[in-house]
Amino acid sequence: MRLEKKATLISTSIAGVLVVLKMSVALFSGSIAVLASAIDSMLDLLVSLFNFFALHNSEKDPDSKFHFGRSKIEPLAAVIEGAVILFSALFILYNALLKIVHPKELTYMNESVVVMLLSFVITAFLVLFLRYVSKKTNNLVIRSDALHYQTDLFSNGAVLFTLAAISYTGEQLIDPILGIAISFYMIYSAIPIIKDGVLMLLDAALPPEDIQAIQTILESEPIIKSYHNLQTRESASHVFISVHAVFNASISLFDAHIISDKVEAKIKEYFKDKKTHMIMHMDPYDDSDLNEDKEEW
Repeated sequence: MRLEKKATLISTSIAGVLVVLKMSVALFSGSIAVLASAIDSMLDLLVSLFNFFALHNSEKDPDSKFHFGRSKIEPLAAVIEGAVILFSALFILYNALLKIVHPKELTYMNESVVVMLLSFVITAFLVLFLRYVSKKTNNLVIRSDALHYQTDLFSNGAVLFTLAAISYTGEQLIDPILGIAISFYMIYSAIPIIKDGVLMLLDAALPPEDIQAIQTILESEPIIKSYHNLQTRESASHVFISVHAVFNASISLFDAHIISDKVEAKIKEYFKDKKTHMIMHMDPYDDSDLNEDKEEW
């Protein structure tokens, strides 16, 4: 099982534990704050389940309906999760502003503190684990999942800080002000996740540094006279590259094929953490004018 799938299983299990914990305390104590947090954890559980479904289906082999596989499910999941974070932030912002206009005293402080403290500790370990997996795999779904739980971590910490500050100062305005700050952080963090997912869905080219690396590999092969129509895109852990390489017209097809395999091996080594799919057209002359508007993928 891929590390990404293990991570989503762990996050789903932890979200389930938090739902049971918070909902039980909310029902027995009657705390609205804990009940709201329990509902938030329930949303986390649903998102984590969706992420597991996305990762599971993105691994399926190409078939007669999906010739290039289902890897785009992953950026789609990232966009959806980013949107959930964004709308959650707007909901928090709305309620914070509403609370400033209509102040409401917090109740059931002790029960809320215990539950939020446990939630904070559990979520902190989960965030550290998800960030580790995200850095190791560079997976957009795990990155968005880590961000999702990181916002929960800040929310839980903010609740704890708020309860302590209100108990010490008696100032109820601290709660909505902190809520506004958290909502702005969530919006700021969610936008790059949505942007990256949308660009991947739209088949945006690879980053300039990756394209430069491909060009350097092509130019380092003396048998290749020139190249054109270099096209790239990325879909989750898959990289797609197409290029026309110009050889001398007198070279044999066998020798041109050997050189092409050599170049392809170097490019795959550069993208060693991803699955690289490459098409290299072996041209006996420069036909760039004929292929200007042609798309390979």
